[in-house]
Formats: sequence, C-alpha cells, structure tokens
Amino acid sequence: MVLKIFFPQCCNKADSGLLVGRWIPGQNSAVVLAVIHYPFIPGQVKQYIHQVECVRVCISQCVCVSQCLIQQEKELKEDGGGEKGGTKRGGGEKKGEENKVEGEEGGGEKDKVIFIHYEQRKVMLSQLHPIDNGVPDPQTESQLPQVFGTVCQSEPLFFLDKYDDGPVKMTHWQSEGREGSIIVELMKQASTPVCLLTTWMLTLWTSLCSSRFISSKLSTCVQLSYRTEHLQTVCSPTRATAHNHFMRKANIFVSFFVDVSLGLLLVSWMYRENRIGKLANTLVPAADYVAKELEELLQWLMGAPAGLKMNRALDQVLGRFFLYHIHLWISYIHLMSPFVEMILWYVGLSACLGLTFALSLLSDITALLTFHIYCFYVYGARLYCMTVYGLSSLWRLFRGKKWNVLRQRVDSCSYDLDQLFIGTLLFTILLFLLPTTALYYLVFTLLRLVVVMFQGVLHLSVDFINSFPLFAMGLRLFRSYRLAEGVKFRVLCEEPGTPLHLMMDINPLKVSSVVQTYRTPTYSCYPKDSWLALCKKLFLGELIYPWRHKTTKID
Repeated sequence: MVLKIFFPQCCNKADSGLLVGRWIPGQNSAVVLAVIHYPFIPGQVKQYIHQVECVRVCISQCVCVSQCLIQQEKELKEDGGGEKGGTKRGGGEKKGEENKVEGEEGGGEKDKVIFIHYEQRKVMLSQLHPIDNGVPDPQTESQLPQVFGTVCQSEPLFFLDKYDDGPVKMTHWQSEGREGSIIVELMKQASTPVCLLTTWMLTLWTSLCSSRFISSKLSTCVQLSYRTEHLQTVCSPTRATAHNHFMRKANIFVSFFVDVSLGLLLVSWMYRENRIGKLANTLVPAADYVAKELEELLQWLMGAPAGLKMNRALDQVLGRFFLYHIHLWISYIHLMSPFVEMILWYVGLSACLGLTFALSLLSDITALLTFHIYCFYVYGARLYCMTVYGLSSLWRLFRGKKWNVLRQRVDSCSYDLDQLFIGTLLFTILLFLLPTTALYYLVFTLLRLVVVMFQGVLHLSVDFINSFPLFAMGLRLFRSYRLAEGVKFRVLCEEPGTPLHLMMDINPLKVSSVVQTYRTPTYSCYPKDSWLALCKKLFLGELIYPWRHKTTKID
C-alpha cells in the first residue's frame, strides 16, 4: 500500500505542531492544510475548526502525527544534534509512519510513503479542467479533483487579518495575514444597491425597446440589446458562486471595458483635424461615382454583353427600369447632402458606447446606402426564380407528371392536347427569356454578395469582441496556474530507506481550450446554412437575407 501525503511547501520550515488537514477515504491520501503551533488549548482548536465549515478535519490523524513529532524531538535532543524547522518536523513524520507500519498486526511488508509538496496558494486559486487529449490515469484523475477541492474549500481557514491576535497560531501560505482596507469594504457595501438600481434601469430599458421587427433587422438594435443583457448579467446582485458563472461575468466586464475604450479612441481620432467634414465631403462624390458605374454597367447589359444574344424587348424593359431606380437614388442622395455632415457628427458620438456599437451602426448605414443594389437583387432574383420554377413545372408536364401539393411528391398525370400545346408555348417562351433574366440576376447577385461580405466582416468583428474571453486569456498568459488542465511531478529527494519527496506543478490549460471553454455565447450573424444549401438557394434564385435571427444562439 502506498500512502500519499500532500504537504504545503510553505510549511516545510515551520515549527512542530498539530497538522490540520483531510483524509481522503479510499485513496490512502492525506491533504495537509496548515500547522497549528504549540502551545494551544484543544478546546480552542476545536472551536476554531468548527467555525470553518468548509474544512473537513481528521483529528485522529493530526494527534497521531503530533505525537510522533514530539517523540522525534525527544530522540533528537537525546542524540545532541538535529536540525530545527522543516527537517525536524519531516523526520518526525517519517518516524511516525514507520512506527505506524511496525505496529500493524501480522508483520508484513512496510508501507511506502510518498510526500507530495504543493504550492498552497496556486492550488487554492486554480480551477482544474478535464483533460481533452490523452489517456490519464483513472486513479490520479479521481484523486486530483478531491485534492484541489479540499484546498479550495479551505479558503476561510486562511482569511485572517494581519493585526488579529487570535488564540490559535498557524502556519500556511498567508501566515502574515492581510491588511484590511476601509475603501474596499465601503465599495463592497455600496455595490449591492448600485447593482440593484442598475438592474432595474436596464429592465425598464429592455421593456421600452421591445419592438421585435426593428430589433431583429437592425444590427445596432441587436448590439444594444446584447450589451443590455450583458450589463444585466454583470450588475446582478447575486454573487457568482460557481467558477463558470464568475468567469462569464469577468469576461463580459473586461470585454465591455475594452469595447468602450476602443470606442473612445475612435471618437478622439474622428474629431481631430476635422475628419468628419472630410468624410462628409467625400461621401456624396463617392455615391455619384458608384451610380455612374452602375449606369455604365446597365448600358453594357442593354447591348450585347460579352457577345451574348439577348432578348431585345425584355433587355430594354429591365435596363430602363433599373436606370430609373438609380436616378431616384441619386436624387435622394443629393437631397440629403446638406445634412450629411451633421448626421455623421452625431453618428460618430455613438462610438462612446463602444467600438461594437459603432461597427453595427456602420453596417446599418452601409445597408441604407446600398438599398438600391438590394432592390435590384430582389427584382432580379424574383424574376429568375419564377422563370426557373416555371420551366421545372412545364418540364414535368412534358413527362406526364405533376407535383402533388398534399403528399409533397411527384405523381403521374394525364394531360389533354390543349394543355400540352399551351405548356409547349410557355416552355419555349420562358426558355428563350432565361438567358436575359439569368444574366441580370447573376450581375446583381454578385453586387449584393459584395455588400453582404462587407457587412459579414463587420458582424464577425463585432462578434469577436463580444465573445472573445479576454479575462480568461489574461489569466492564461499572466497567471497560468489559475486555469489548470492537470499536474506534473518532479523528484525532489529519492534516497534508500527514506520516503520519496515529489513536487507537484500545475500544467496550464491550452490556449485553444481556454477560448473554447470560456467563449461567451453570441447570436449568429447569418442563418446557419451550409455551403451546399447556400449554393442551392443561389441557383434557384431564392433570397438570402443577412439579418440576424435572435432566437438562433450559438456557443
């Protein structure tokens, strides 16, 4: 049998005393938490231990170890030598274990003792995560969570003020105590009413902004509701007891702080050197240039594009229809040109709410400025879709088939001569009009996809800022022991006839696992369609809406 004793490294040089810890049943392991020094009154020790509800103490084992320590001290004094501090106490532990083994019935082989030294503060503050890859030892895998849990639950044992002269003197990682701050205590007392007031105001704001149509179509409204939900989570007066809840609150708070900081930097850059005025003076000429290019594109489509033979009548009708829309759009832009600078000035102030809010607003402005391209895409897609579905339906007519709407399948059907004749005429007309409608649909779909890709980049940037676990990543870089994936052992002392001494070091969690574990759930920017479904929609002429679906929440 192997007896494992987890011993805090900070107690190696402590004086002899009573060991306070926990015996892990079924694992043949003991976790030492602190050393209570002599002299002490047993009644006061029991009373102090009962006050710490989260600490489970095995008093019989502590008494046994302390008796062995006293016996070892006497032997060392009789020999006239021996070192003090950690060496003397360590010898007592070894002697006590040997006496315990020799006192067993039936003789037998001596038990093997392994001392595992650990850094108490790091183990107490760390959170053990399951191992993603590899095949861990089942015994070690079941034992480590109990060791980490024991040290974490003993946190109230270490919270002593620096100037508190209690009846019990102990040695642990925080033996010198901690200094209390009046400002920190006042902030803790004032945080609860502030959080309650903020939560009530955010709830009122959420009830006022409950228009589902506008909030689901505008990226700015979606981001505003998303940040409102985040603030409600952060300002909740309920204390985060679980580790995941605490990390989610911390990640949201740091993300919000970084977002607002980047927004303020953007505002300070935009309002220097009259950049708002320069942008307003550039916007209207840019809109004129885009309209001119669209007119030239339509003139090219109304001729013989790439040498293709188009239907002259339909080509002229579609070209003039789209040219009229461009003319209306340019008139609208010139009508709004005197107010563009003022609008941009107030829109720039929205970046004070955060960089994500400014990017969402830029996405909505892009949608408004390219509304004519969206209209062209919808007209071309509807016309092309009707043509494709009409051809498919008439093709079934030639084969003596029809689509059964009730059963959602293709059934056989007999047609008379008049139906076949009219179907042949309609099929011929739609087939010869298909190249013209397909070309207009292809051109305006490509223009629409360019706009959608630009908006997609903006939405991905917003989702990255909202969901990236900045706090967890900071812990991984600067306090890697806080996020533990496992442990590793290195040999400190291995001599014949003496217990084996190991040092337990913490393996930090991988960066990819940190991002995957603590990434904040976000709302999807686009409907979750596969590439095959997207290509099918584009081929059949079905509309692709880049609007967010608030009910679709991805992790």
